[in-house]
Amino acid sequence: MKSQSVAIARDNRRETGIVMALMLSAIMVLMSALGAAAQERPTSFADLAEKISPAVVNITTTTVVSTNAGPQGMVPEGSPFEDFFRDFQNQGPRESSALGSGFVISDDGYIVTNNHVIEGADEILIEFFPGGGTPMEAELVGTDPNTDIALLKVDATDLPFVEFGDSDTARVGDWVMAMGNPLGQGFSVSAGIVSARNRSLSGTYDDYIQTDAAINRGNSGGPLFNMDGDVVGVNTAILSPNGGSIGIGFSMASNVVTKVVDQLREFGETRRGWLGVQIQDVTPDMVDGIEGLDVATGALVNAVPDGPAKDAGVMAGDVILSFDGAEIENTRELVQIVAEAPVGQEVILDILRRGETVDITVTLGRRETAQASMPGNEAPMEQEAPAAEETELLGLTLSEISKSVIAEYGLAPNATGLVVLDVAPLSDADSKGLMAGDLITQVNQQDVNSIADFSAIVEEAKDGGRKSVLVFVNREGVNRFMSLSLVE
Repeated sequence: MKSQSVAIARDNRRETGIVMALMLSAIMVLMSALGAAAQERPTSFADLAEKISPAVVNITTTTVVSTNAGPQGMVPEGSPFEDFFRDFQNQGPRESSALGSGFVISDDGYIVTNNHVIEGADEILIEFFPGGGTPMEAELVGTDPNTDIALLKVDATDLPFVEFGDSDTARVGDWVMAMGNPLGQGFSVSAGIVSARNRSLSGTYDDYIQTDAAINRGNSGGPLFNMDGDVVGVNTAILSPNGGSIGIGFSMASNVVTKVVDQLREFGETRRGWLGVQIQDVTPDMVDGIEGLDVATGALVNAVPDGPAKDAGVMAGDVILSFDGAEIENTRELVQIVAEAPVGQEVILDILRRGETVDITVTLGRRETAQASMPGNEAPMEQEAPAAEETELLGLTLSEISKSVIAEYGLAPNATGLVVLDVAPLSDADSKGLMAGDLITQVNQQDVNSIADFSAIVEEAKDGGRKSVLVFVNREGVNRFMSLSLVE
């Protein structure tokens, strides 16, 4: 029995040893993996900074400012201060300087910066980092205020330069490095991470990378690098209550910048595609009122002025679902993809129209030269209907068109539809912002010229189990779709 007990004890110790060995092996594997992950975080940015800094430049601009336009008659004639103020007013032109940053993108001297850095400048000087050297005078090749990008050129060869990377590969949390001339202090490097993507500030073509890498005044126009040394953004703006960096900076994404730079380099100006439609987003409450649409997607056309889209047959009420094969989720996507398309290109629009999908081929125009205008017809009405009917429906007091209504609300003489006379407080129509004087011309993409038309479409929608209808509203010449609930 004793020998049997000893054998069992040895077996237990052997099993325990095996388990401990396995656990130790697993811990070592885990620690190795964690160590490898930790090594992905750079221990220093010095090598990267040394490699790419020769292509980063300081930009100094000089602008001649006149001082002769000062206030006159500040002191009465004969005053002892008269000569002083006369000398002050007649100082003549003076020079105003500003600082910014930029970076070289080719060995023959093309340089990218912000438009606001060089806007209105009479002289642009480039100084290379580090080491300075003799400043070089730069020529302005072209600008794009919409993206705040400018392209410069210096007369030089064999310059150090950097290349653009694919900003779409930049992920939130990736390391980035900013270079430039913050607050006029000279060459400076700051590092951080990508804080957010696809930020929009105020422009039509905005696509900003947000970063917490320190960006201050003077950094404008400088590059934002990824860890491969490629430019993924152009430092443009900061969000700050005090004018200094608080860790919220914005860089225009390189995939936007490269297209602008290519056009500036080739033409000296931008040449964006133009479709010629007024559009709005499809909101979730509109979906039930748009036949054939199941989710809030696409761009809803609310007006089609003279232009490529009208020539091709696009109509108000159409929902643009795709542009040349690229699905469209919202108006911002459509605006950007159209702008990037070549002028004169034929594209196919996938359109939802009254429950059916229609393909329309459009030849794009050029946005910069487009002079679209809404057609107008000032011809007076032939005659007035004997009596304008009024009714209350969906929280709206509606009236058919009459001369008195046209005069009261300043409508066009040839206006059609129903006029909103009043909106019930706390109604869905009130919450959507409908107002007296609004003109409703369509309901569920069907023309309405009478109270009977409106009522019939509403009843049809209710019978079909819909919870809302889509109304087409014109307010002072501006068209917009709105969804009105049928649930009381």
